[in-house]
Amino acid sequence: MKLARCMKQGGAPFWAVVNIEAKLLKPISGDFHDWAPKITNGAKEDSLELNGASVAFSDVTFLAPIEKTNKIIVAGGNYGKHLEEFGVPRPKQPIAFMKAYGALIGAYDEIRYPPITEKLDYEVELVVVIGDAVDPDNLMNCVLGYTAGNDVSSRDIQRRSAKGVGMDLFGSKSQDKTTGVGPWIVTKDEFADGTPELELKLSVNGGERQNGNTSEMLWKIDELIQFVNERSSFECGDIMFTGTPAGVADASGEYLQPGDIVEATVGKIGTLRNVVSQKNTA
Repeated sequence: MKLARCMKQGGAPFWAVVNIEAKLLKPISGDFHDWAPKITNGAKEDSLELNGASVAFSDVTFLAPIEKTNKIIVAGGNYGKHLEEFGVPRPKQPIAFMKAYGALIGAYDEIRYPPITEKLDYEVELVVVIGDAVDPDNLMNCVLGYTAGNDVSSRDIQRRSAKGVGMDLFGSKSQDKTTGVGPWIVTKDEFADGTPELELKLSVNGGERQNGNTSEMLWKIDELIQFVNERSSFECGDIMFTGTPAGVADASGEYLQPGDIVEATVGKIGTLRNVVSQKNTA
């Protein structure tokens, strides 16, 4: 099943079941936090209360598939070759931090070029969507499904912290309206058990920049869930980025520029297609 969060022009956000072939959405009644745990625990589409007539893709804006009340976790340094291009040794444990909700945009929205950076970068990532409380004995049981993400980063800000303090990952990763997520959640029953092995690709203006696979993860999804949940309990609706493969602009110097078309694809899920705005002055 595919689940999207959408909005008609001038309307309120709503969740819907996605029919990709027909390019239609069937709106879902009720609160996400009420029905998502049921789907996470194996309920099918017929358990959902659908609301009214189907809606065409062309009549909506696809929003990031997360409610504003939930948190965004980013797991970093999770691909060996990406660490190598930064000249960083493999950490002894996972790395995780939080991203501001205001950084998120939908699958086809404009990437805002922040005024305080000169080095805007991209990172295609598999994003895990949590649908229920974590069971320490069955860590993957809390997963509702997966979506695609592009963890856009301001690399100069990332390294601007005082000596000895570490990288400014919040400032680098939480710039307003920069991080694409979507276009929809694909529920976990469409994948094999464990961490799904999916292609990760990113292009800029049609030229390939990243080409990897989630099989390259240093820490698998269950390990990341355990690490994060021990520090800040996951709740239904939270999302977690899981790291990016090699090929980022910080290694090549080919940073994003105004007008660039950025396409980030996660196999079996979908593609984010976002255009970089003109540089903002405020």
